[in-house]
Amino acid sequence: FLAAADGLGSIAIDTTQLNMSVTDPTAWATAMNNLGMVPVGLAGQQLVTDSICVPGFDPSLSMMTGIAPINPMIPGMGLVPPPPPTDVPVVKEIIHCKSCTLFPPNPNLPPPSTRERPPGCKTVFVGGLPENATEEIIQEVFEQCGDITAIRKSKKNFCHIRFAEEFMVDKAIYLSGYRMRLGSSTDKKDSGRLHVDFAQARDDFYEWECKQRMLAREERHRRKMEEDRLRPPSPPAIMHYSEHEAALLAEKLKDDSKFSEAITVLLTWIERGEVNRRSANQFYSMVQSANSHVRRLMNEKAAHEQEMEQAKESFKNALTGILTQFEQIVAVFNASTRQKAWDHFSKAQRKNIDIWRKHSEELRNAHSEQLMGIRREEEMEMSDDDSGDNPSKKLRVDDSALAAQAYALKEENDSLRWQLDAYRNEVELLKQEKGQLFRTEESLTKDQQLQFLQQTMQGMQQQLLSIQEELNNKKSELEQAKEEQTHTQAMLKVLQEQLKSAKELAEINGHDESQANEINVLTVALVNQDREKNSEKRSPGLKSEKEALLIGIISTFLHVHPFGANIEYLWSYMQQLDSRISANEIEMLLMRLPRMFKQEFTGVGATLEKRWKFCAFEGIKTI
Repeated sequence: FLAAADGLGSIAIDTTQLNMSVTDPTAWATAMNNLGMVPVGLAGQQLVTDSICVPGFDPSLSMMTGIAPINPMIPGMGLVPPPPPTDVPVVKEIIHCKSCTLFPPNPNLPPPSTRERPPGCKTVFVGGLPENATEEIIQEVFEQCGDITAIRKSKKNFCHIRFAEEFMVDKAIYLSGYRMRLGSSTDKKDSGRLHVDFAQARDDFYEWECKQRMLAREERHRRKMEEDRLRPPSPPAIMHYSEHEAALLAEKLKDDSKFSEAITVLLTWIERGEVNRRSANQFYSMVQSANSHVRRLMNEKAAHEQEMEQAKESFKNALTGILTQFEQIVAVFNASTRQKAWDHFSKAQRKNIDIWRKHSEELRNAHSEQLMGIRREEEMEMSDDDSGDNPSKKLRVDDSALAAQAYALKEENDSLRWQLDAYRNEVELLKQEKGQLFRTEESLTKDQQLQFLQQTMQGMQQQLLSIQEELNNKKSELEQAKEEQTHTQAMLKVLQEQLKSAKELAEINGHDESQANEINVLTVALVNQDREKNSEKRSPGLKSEKEALLIGIISTFLHVHPFGANIEYLWSYMQQLDSRISANEIEMLLMRLPRMFKQEFTGVGATLEKRWKFCAFEGIKTI
């Protein structure tokens, strides 16, 4: 990146080291661009930012190149410009210092790795220093990156350098990978490859925390100023009571435009306790003036109610017109779905017409319900008005006193009714809030107990159903066993009669006793064969596909457990696959298939345990 002297202007650079013509303006501009300087004597834009260039730089210093531009290699001059764009390759070149030379790394190698940058990092770790490198040489190399506040050098060829600002650390990191050689010596102790990395220092972190706290204070102050600016202005202060102010307030109470402001002042005075014997008459007159506005407010309310009724009526008429049009549209769809027109539409057209018809019917029903609701509300209001009419209102009396009294009673009745409605609404809201937010533990425990009892009842119902099913199975098995027993007894009687007849024939024909024994053996064999056939008939087949699946899963499970498994272990495994299955159901299924599963007792005494084993491979040989 740098191709000229680094650090001091007294170092002479031979022109033979430059592979370009110093008289070529284009080549010189490229070289100055690589150095991060503004080429003197060339028109163009500044190549580095003002933050990197040193203010007050003296351009009269000369270099030994035949040209007298500025010398960028003085202390305080930035070695490294801002990071170039990612699409522009960075070319690192040899850096010459007064006491050493820095050779760039191989550009084909990946960039040296660095650790994660600590917050507020101003300290760098520099490793790979030559053994003979002194603190002055390190200062000479790295002070080009910025002001150094401290250097802590170790005896093991590394050091820590703390800069004045954070951006100077980025410039120092740029030197990572350079090979440093002291003078022109080739001794191994005078060379080393630099490794520059971020270092974590307590001082840096403390300064960063202080800066963050300062920024947080500034942010809080800014927010507070913004809140104060946006806060609405405070209401004007209410003046203290005096006879003069009371007279002005009485005039304001009579004015409709200033009534709201005046009634607030009057309320504040009464709450402060300004009413006494001396001022009672004045306050009474002000209260009487406030009461005079009641009739005005009632008239305004009546006007607003009339406007609302007119709006309701117009809305109802518009809704009726919309509902009529919906009825016509639905009638069109119904006519389209009749046989006369329906057969001429395609399948897609029929589907769209059916969807449109259903949608129109739903909208029509919704609007019809809304219109019926409005009518019901009107009927209820009319019934309330009929029931709430005051008899004194029907009998108009010419006497003004009676009329005023009736009007006052009506107003009082209305106010009481409004207060009652307000109290009812508040009570309902309190009940809802109490039911939603302040639910007692007792109700929660009752709900939990109810849920637990419901679950228990469901489990008992399931057990009852399974027991009933087992009972039916047992009854059918018992009936089959009875039938088999009667069949066996009948067969036995027939065989006994045959045996007797065979013996008599043997005695008559003179056969010996051995032939009679053979007949007995044959008879016993026939009886056993008949019993086996009956037992095979008695064992019912599989009732459903679920039992077949259960048998397959149980057979696989017991096959991998050659020493058998108890019914609880087997049931816990089956529960993971089907939570509705019970241990009793599994045991009944195992007992129905004695040629596939057999039960054995293992252990002695308290460790006695029943285990089921898979014996289908043995049972198939006996069939």
